[in-house]
Amino acid sequence: QHGQHAPTAGLKIEGLNDLPCLPGLLHHHPAALRLDGHGLELLSIRMDGKGLSSNRYVVDETSLTIAETPDQFDLEIKTLVDPTANTSLSGLYKSGGMLCTQCEAEGFRKITYFFDRPDVMACYRSTLIAKKTKYPVLLSNGNPIETEDLDDGYHRAVWDDPFPKPSYLFALVAGDLAHVEDSFVTESGRTIPLRIYTEPRNVDKCDHAMDSLKSSMAWDEKVYGLEYDLDVFNIVAVEDFNMGAMENKGLNVFNAKFIVAKPETATDLDYEFIEGVVAHEYFHNWTGNRVTCRDWFQLSLKEGLTVFRDQQFSADMGSAAVRRIGSVRALRTHQFPEDAGPMAHPIRPQSYIEINNFYTATVYEKGAEVVRMIHTLLGPKEFHKGMDLYFERHDGQAVTTDDFVSAMEDASGADLSNFRIWYEQAGTPELAVSDCFDASTGIYTLNVAQSCPNTPGQIDKKPFHIHLTIGLMDPDSGVDMPVSLDGEAGEGATTRILDVKKSNQSFRFSGLSNAPIPSLLRGFSAPVKLVIDRDDQTLAFGLANDSDPFNRWEAGQSYASRVILRVVADLSAGREPKLDQPFTEALGSVLTRADLDPALIAEILTVPSEAVLGEQMTEIDVQGVHDARHFHHAEAIGEVRPLACGRLKLPLVIAAIKSTATGAHGGT
Repeated sequence: QHGQHAPTAGLKIEGLNDLPCLPGLLHHHPAALRLDGHGLELLSIRMDGKGLSSNRYVVDETSLTIAETPDQFDLEIKTLVDPTANTSLSGLYKSGGMLCTQCEAEGFRKITYFFDRPDVMACYRSTLIAKKTKYPVLLSNGNPIETEDLDDGYHRAVWDDPFPKPSYLFALVAGDLAHVEDSFVTESGRTIPLRIYTEPRNVDKCDHAMDSLKSSMAWDEKVYGLEYDLDVFNIVAVEDFNMGAMENKGLNVFNAKFIVAKPETATDLDYEFIEGVVAHEYFHNWTGNRVTCRDWFQLSLKEGLTVFRDQQFSADMGSAAVRRIGSVRALRTHQFPEDAGPMAHPIRPQSYIEINNFYTATVYEKGAEVVRMIHTLLGPKEFHKGMDLYFERHDGQAVTTDDFVSAMEDASGADLSNFRIWYEQAGTPELAVSDCFDASTGIYTLNVAQSCPNTPGQIDKKPFHIHLTIGLMDPDSGVDMPVSLDGEAGEGATTRILDVKKSNQSFRFSGLSNAPIPSLLRGFSAPVKLVIDRDDQTLAFGLANDSDPFNRWEAGQSYASRVILRVVADLSAGREPKLDQPFTEALGSVLTRADLDPALIAEILTVPSEAVLGEQMTEIDVQGVHDARHFHHAEAIGEVRPLACGRLKLPLVIAAIKSTATGAHGGT
């Protein structure tokens, strides 16, 4: 069964001496009933309208158990919680002068007794009652269906969410908040009111977040055919929210730093980050809320898929090449070390002690890379057919990563059986590549050996299904050559995906008049480490000619790192460092390319950070790396600066060069 359903769950939140009181109504059909609960004061239990005596149930620190229940019944539970004493920042807690909730992963059990697990989905109606002067804004999930003023200065708001959801998506916010308002017209013609609530001092800094929300809604309709389903959409941005951002159904809650921005105080990167985070949480409405996880081991089902979707969105909103470079840089900085350390774990872990430690770069970023590989293998058209089938099968259900992969297989006809290993095995695979060319036959051979280091609990690793996207460049002209495997008829495309499924494989390409320069792992087509022997000339050639933006940048960074590390060695030995003329010539060739994205040029000119350089040294010479970077910037980058400023007149490039001098762009 794909999840369990409690058809209705009613919540009534009343302010009683600043303490909320929550009766919950649900329909369930077990012989015995065990509900999760933590830190609650139980006031009463009523079954089918009648109070239960204390000998009918057992309460302990983690649960409420009713041993005997009829086949069908209505249960009303009244509990008392103290949000001011809740310092766990999970459940309902007081933050500054407001009340808010954080229920993922197991916070709802701190509000009332319930089935606090993701595979139990229910429709929620929430009634909020509070002092109007203290809490003038009362928000929850779904649509507002009723508001009224009550006696003694209280007021009431009723919210109804008609779509089944797990308890971790419940949200409540009460406080004195200001808001900005806009609207979005869906493709079906519905007008959706949009509001961003925040502290009054931040209300003039929400315009970019609102624009990002509207762009996200339009993009999801255009690219995935997914229309927003509720009548309103609310965002709350508060400075004291502890989780960063949360995709509660119809009521996304953010820390203010992910929403508020003004040109006077925010950088371009701040604006890009806000756009991406707003999109990520909105995209969860379908990939996470409408279709959710059967259990927390499936967390990457919603997070990996949604990270991939927000990366697609960001690529469409800005420079696709630069956004891809940023994603890979983050993966290598955070996820690769995680895979190489004592906390290495698969995308779908097999066990955990503390669920809140589950929100890792492996689950999110590596999970997104696995979805990207499926997209690369199937192509956009077949991938979207798979997504359509996924929603058709599983809307309103709690499912698994296997269900997602099966939808992709069934929609496209592709065999992804070996691909599931990515969800099961930890570690970063390594691809060792060598090549040779037979001039007499025109055959070029690419030898690929894959391996994966041992990780905790996993020693004997199975070969991964790795998508190795390649191109072959003409060594004279630098243009892409047709890529045709030996024995294939016709002329191949200039970029090709090789399916690496074995520990050792060889690929033979025919129809070549001379030895090509390989462009491997184009677009960073798989989250692997590439091991290949490339000399300075090959790196310079790739920097000057590779048509793949990521590999052009990669060649430039690899070459720059090599040049800087030579300077470190020279300084350590007391030798006078010299300018690497071939490197500056390669940079100059990039700057003369009017067809290149200026943002990509800025990334190519960015000097590798001290951290990146240090990772390539057996023993880190901290001062030497610092001095070598400074020399490289002053000499190599300085030499091409007149060309950058005079020929292209691009402020973006100039800013990038200036920022590397202080280490701002290089990460020091």
